[in-house]
This record gives sequence, C-alpha cells and structure tokens, in this order.
Amino acid sequence: MGDYLLIPLFLFLLVTIASGIFIVKQQTAVLIETFGKFTSVRHSGIQFKIPFVQRIAARVGLKIQQLDVIVETKTLDDVFVKLKVSVQYVVIKEKVYEAFYKLEYPHDQITSYVFDVVRAEVPKMKLDDVFVKKDDIAIAVKAELQDAMINYGYDIIKTLVTDIDPDAQVKAAMNRINASEREKIAAQFEGDAARILIVEKAKAEAESKRLQGQGIADQRREIARGLEESVEVLNKVGINSQEASALIVVTQHYDTLQSIGEETNTNLILLPNSPQAGSDMLNNMVASFTASNMIGEQMKKTNTKKEK
Repeated sequence: MGDYLLIPLFLFLLVTIASGIFIVKQQTAVLIETFGKFTSVRHSGIQFKIPFVQRIAARVGLKIQQLDVIVETKTLDDVFVKLKVSVQYVVIKEKVYEAFYKLEYPHDQITSYVFDVVRAEVPKMKLDDVFVKKDDIAIAVKAELQDAMINYGYDIIKTLVTDIDPDAQVKAAMNRINASEREKIAAQFEGDAARILIVEKAKAEAESKRLQGQGIADQRREIARGLEESVEVLNKVGINSQEASALIVVTQHYDTLQSIGEETNTNLILLPNSPQAGSDMLNNMVASFTASNMIGEQMKKTNTKKEK
C-alpha cells in the first residue's frame, strides 16, 4: 500500500519541477517576481524559477516597434492639416525593469508627446513650409521623446513624418494653382515657339527675295549683254544700230506673243500685233530715255547753282 502512496507523490514532484522550468525566446525578456516582489530579469534560453514561490510577471519584447500617430493641427496661414508621425522605439535591454514597472501605457505616453510637439511646431509654419520642413518636425519630435522616454527604459530609434494631408478644399485649390502655373509656362513656350517660327519665316522670305532679286539682276545683265552682241553682229552685216534695235524689239514682241499663246490657262491679254508695234515701242522707249536724261541734266544744273 505504501507503493501506491509514492506514485501520487512522484507525480506531484514531477509536475512541480516541470512548472519551474520555462523557455525565453530570442529578443524577449522575462521579469520574475518572488511573492509579488521583483526579483530578476531572465533573457533568451532555458530558465528556472522556484515553483509556487516565483512567478513570471511579464514578457517584454526587445524588438523595434512602431507607433503611428495622426495629429490634426493648424498652420500659420490657418489651414487645418493632418500629419501622420511614425515613431520607431525599442525597450532598452538593461532597463526592462523601468519599461515595465514605471510606465503602464507606453503608447499613450508617446502619443501625448507627439501631439504636444507637433502642435507646438506646425502652427509656426505656413502650409508650404510644412511640406518642405517635415524633417525638422520629425527631428523635434524625436528630441523631445528621447529626453522623456529614456528614463522609462525606451530608446527612440527614429521618427518620421510619413503623411501630410490638408483639407480636401485646400488640396483642390493647390492643384488648381499648380495647373494654372503649368498652363502659363506652356503658353509661354508656345508663344516662344510661334515667335521663332515667324522670325525664321521672315528670314527665309527675305533670303528668298534677295536671291530672287539677284536672279532678276543677273537675268537682265545677260539680256543686255545678249542685245549688245546682237547689235554688233547686225552692224557687221550693214544694219545700223537703230535698225538693229527695231529688229530686236520686233523679235522679242513676237516671242512674247508665242509664249502667251502656248499657255492654255493664260488669262486674256490684249497686245498690239502689227509690225509697226515694235517700231512704236522702240520710239517710245527712246523718247522716254531722252526725257529722263534731260530732266537729270536740269536737276544737276539747279543743284550746282544752289551750291554757288
């Protein structure tokens, strides 16, 4: 009968010993209390505690954690804006006791400090400056949190302003301003392009006119040279200069009529067609040249008298 009493006693001892063995995971700290009083901190690996005397008060993670805080505040130019501040923090391995026993709700504590700093910094800035200086806001939040939370066993690794969200109407207005500015720039570029095209077109037309005039001048020069040679040839066969000029004028007159007649789409043109027409044209030209020369001589004489 004594053997039957030893079995329950053995099982009791086995269960008691097993209850004193526990395992702590990596990047975790376990706080041990003896009769409700803090005794020690146990780290990763297999650990032992006194059954019924010591207990596990808490398991505290030592990994980096992140807390996202959304703060609504007003800027210097009276625009309400929401900022999302991400705080990355970790429990200091050597201060696990402070992290657990001194601060009951670390998230609430961190959130309060974030609200306080953001609402102190953002009202000093205009909306555009909030976007530009968001890193300055994050640095200010980290500095304030670091000083406050280090005493509670928390180390602030990084703070980031991850989102800036103004009121919907303000965003719409900003988009309209941006669109108007871009349209203005586009209009300026289009105007510059149109002006360049006009200038280049004018330059091209001027060059075309210059070359056209040069061509006409060369053409007339060659015509004059050809007429001169024609008159010399006719003089050699006994035809004087006046008769040669009349012959040339008549020949060109008929060449002109032939050229006009070859064009089917030419508009109606009335020209004298008698043989006397060439002689009349020549006489008129000679009379015109003579009158021009006389007028020129009279003008020279008048200018000479005035100078005296």
